[in-house]
Amino acid sequence: MNTLLEDLRWRGLIAHSTDLDALSAHMDEGPIKFYVGFDPTAPSVHTGNLVQILLAKRLQDAGHHPFLLVGGATGLIGDPKESGERVMNSKELVHGWVERIREQVGGFVSFDGDNAATMVNNYDWTSSMSVLDFLRDVGKHFPVNRMLARDVVARRLEAGISYTEFSYVLLQSMDYRELNRRYGVTMQTGGSDQWGNIAAGVELLRRSDQVKVHAMATPLLTKADGTKFGKTESGTVWLDPALTSPYAMYQFFLNAEDAKVIDYLKVFSFRSREEIEELERATVEAPFKREAQRALADDVTDLVHGRSEREAAAAAAAALFGRGELHELPLPTLLGAAKEVGAAEVSGEIGIVEALVAAGVVDSNGAARRTIADGGAYLNNVKVTDVDQVLGDADYLRGRVAVVRRGRKTVGAVVRA
Repeated sequence: MNTLLEDLRWRGLIAHSTDLDALSAHMDEGPIKFYVGFDPTAPSVHTGNLVQILLAKRLQDAGHHPFLLVGGATGLIGDPKESGERVMNSKELVHGWVERIREQVGGFVSFDGDNAATMVNNYDWTSSMSVLDFLRDVGKHFPVNRMLARDVVARRLEAGISYTEFSYVLLQSMDYRELNRRYGVTMQTGGSDQWGNIAAGVELLRRSDQVKVHAMATPLLTKADGTKFGKTESGTVWLDPALTSPYAMYQFFLNAEDAKVIDYLKVFSFRSREEIEELERATVEAPFKREAQRALADDVTDLVHGRSEREAAAAAAAALFGRGELHELPLPTLLGAAKEVGAAEVSGEIGIVEALVAAGVVDSNGAARRTIADGGAYLNNVKVTDVDQVLGDADYLRGRVAVVRRGRKTVGAVVRA
């Protein structure tokens, strides 16, 4: 089998495929053109999408030509969800999200060289198509009984599903045919939750154009308890730093479970097989050192936000717990770290006792006073000795954030409005 596909299989990146042996032979003939799509149903892509983005980068690094599709048309419809009908966003909002997502996903691949990436928008070939042309040219090739058999559709039938969402598969399938006709694209990748749509595109090309093409889907990543990867108590881990700070992303991957961290490294890191297997041994032999988690957090944060942001996030993580200098951290990093520890916003004059309570590191004013008396309270990593201390301008790092701590591990913050 093709060495690239062997590596992808070792990394756990192949859940479904049309025919791996045929795809391997196709790749051995020379560089192929492939595509992956992203629907703008939110203002940013997230860590689940990052699996597909980095797969595209791996394929491009191996010499293949990526087409990154942002669904200006499909994003107006939305793929059916099991939980119920989607709320339709306005065209203006979706088109704004298209531009944001184009910029995000485009940052991971190269647009130069012999196998330069190409960015496309399915709104370009969908918006001018008439209903009659769509029904005659696309709908004709889709047996309704097969559409009804799709898992998500079958589960939605009892509660009800609109014709709009029912027809989504036709739009996505048409994308594959259009990219094949225009550019010669012969492979589509995506998540395993999209396999029905992806396979439908392969089938449409076979039925309408008598063309054989390929498809491959990655597994959906989960946590050790089976819950969805990329979700935290505060929500989804986004790639946009305005929605998820570099510090929060760094912490998310740093806190990866021992049972899953190697799986995540294989997917998100470009380290070699030998390096990852060494980290796997370290996790088994000395899990308390968390070497694999640090490698994962470093690699992902470097890829998404750059080395300087990663270094700032790592420095903040250490400084919050008294192992670094808080005053050297930039304001965005401080604010990101403060948000992650559940900082309280304050205004006006505030005493240290009130700050400890507001930040959630103690339960009451009495507990705050006892903590100070026992020598266990810290303000910006400096031990607090005066229960009547009032926070002044100098106590707010970069004029905004004051970090309070009880003991070694209980950290909080207050942010001046």
